Amino acid sequence: MNINLTLIGQAIAFAIFVWFCVKFVWPPITAAMEARQKKIADGLSAADRASLDLELAQEKASKELHKAKQEAAVLIDQANKRAAQIVEASKDDARKEGDKLIEQARAEIQQERVQARDALRKEVAVLAIAGAEKILETSVDAKAHSEMLDKLAAEL
Repeated sequence: MNINLTLIGQAIAFAIFVWFCVKFVWPPITAAMEARQKKIADGLSAADRASLDLELAQEKASKELHKAKQEAAVLIDQANKRAAQIVEASKDDARKEGDKLIEQARAEIQQERVQARDALRKEVAVLAIAGAEKILETSVDAKAHSEMLDKLAAEL
């Protein structure tokens, strides 16, 4: 065998192998690589979008949380003010009730004082009549001298 003929045969076989690879093997490999490259690029862009969406969601959640805290603070402040108003109203009601009870007690005391004075006047009148009877040794008629006894009771 001749070396040149072998080299030429090998070159032809290699050329056929290269043509076969370029025609049938290389297009599916490049298509797979392009599909994989596109899939990776889509994944990276989706990750970027997800990262941006996450940041936006975190900002929105932070704003909502801040807003909720402010609303809660306002509600707590209103509740505290309302509680203070209720306490003040209760204090005022208690003061009014206390004043009312004091006035009732004063009126009752005044009434009892008047009753006691009347009772004392009657007793003094009876004692005065008894004293006058002893002094005069005669009986004094209460009905006949009621005007004089009322005047005497009023002076005492």
